[in-house]
Amino acid sequence: MREYELYVVLNADAEEESVGSVVERVTQLATAGPDGAHGEMTKVEARGKRRLAYAIGKVTEGHDIIFTFQASPAVLPEIERFLKLDEQVLRYLLVRVGED
Repeated sequence: MREYELYVVLNADAEEESVGSVVERVTQLATAGPDGAHGEMTKVEARGKRRLAYAIGKVTEGHDIIFTFQASPAVLPEIERFLKLDEQVLRYLLVRVGED
């Protein structure tokens, strides 16, 4: 298992319910691993509404959420697939923490 950090920017016009559903779904995907290997969500930090440095599709504000978790590399494609398909997600960045 490796440690990852996921930074997600959601549309600021998104309702609190949809923000919560994204957090819940990412947590579910990160903790459910293949072959019985379960990951662990270390930290979820919702930074709230923030002004973007530049407009993304005419949107100038977004909700920032930072996830820190340990998971198998096999779950990453499913997390990325979910984030690409969700219309509320403006941008995301998934990086491995630690080892170079």
